[in-house]
Amino acid sequence: MWRIKALTEQFGPCGIGWKYTITDKRLENGANNEVSAFVDIDLYIKVDGAWSDAIPGTGGSAFVASERNGLYTSDECFKMALTDAISVACKALGFGADVYWAKDTTKYTPRTADQKPSKEEMDAFNAQYKRDVEKNTCKDCGKPIYPVTHGGKKYSVAEVAENARKTYKEPLCWACMMARKKANESPTA
Repeated sequence: MWRIKALTEQFGPCGIGWKYTITDKRLENGANNEVSAFVDIDLYIKVDGAWSDAIPGTGGSAFVASERNGLYTSDECFKMALTDAISVACKALGFGADVYWAKDTTKYTPRTADQKPSKEEMDAFNAQYKRDVEKNTCKDCGKPIYPVTHGGKKYSVAEVAENARKTYKEPLCWACMMARKKANESPTA
């Protein structure tokens, strides 16, 4: 949760300032009848209004573990593997680096006044956040625009919104774009 909180503080809410796509999810057999769950993700962050390239992360967790009282099956293994994958991708952004270098500050080190954002910086951040939310909110249903995969191609939030702007002159989610397309193709009475 700390990394998700840090991502949100740094880039904004999930789906607007940062997002991830699950690229693979699998179970693999191990020794002693153990089975491990793995999740591969691509993490994306938005900087100056543009999405980054994919930041890969692989996470794992036990599905079937050999414990003192026998085999144990976890019903949360993919959730834990996803959390691990997000953490691994965040390492490339330097999140949690202070844990590995004792001289760095930690999340428990009090911030000094000069490290805290000024009112002007917070106002600018909040204004940009509001613009990003509006830019990536569907004008028909009012919901956030999400990435989609269609015809084997992945479309980012920005691509979905931009395609809608080109065709319908306003940002729309995929479902509302398809509804408008269907309405435009229907014969009028």
